[in-house]
Amino acid sequence: MISKRIVLKFPPRLADQPIVSNLAKYFDLEFNILKAYIIPKEEGLLVLGLSGEEENYNKGINYLKELGLIVQPLSLSIIQNSSKCTHCGVCITVCPTQALALDLRTRKVHFDENKCIACELCIPACPLRAMEVHY
Repeated sequence: MISKRIVLKFPPRLADQPIVSNLAKYFDLEFNILKAYIIPKEEGLLVLGLSGEEENYNKGINYLKELGLIVQPLSLSIIQNSSKCTHCGVCITVCPTQALALDLRTRKVHFDENKCIACELCIPACPLRAMEVHY
């Protein structure tokens, strides 16, 4: 079993196609849409968590490339700069995956990077800019 986060960029001609459902239907892949920016007649951007058997995963990636999508690994990551963080908890309220959580014992904000989908909602929410994007 393989599980990766990928970024798909696609041209306007594919914005209304069932690309992601075809990955599930024809290649037996499970997907989780982490971020989407899709507007008909414009380029689209989709960040997916994609998992399945390695052979099916590779076939699915080839399918995407043959359609004309740009497929890239998710190289964007969010980090918590502990020297800036005062553990105020504002970021916790905007995190859709609970990657940021308050440790009730220490009263400090804990960041679980494995739950983070790089949605970037915590970046503007943090008053001290302790949440940072790294490419």
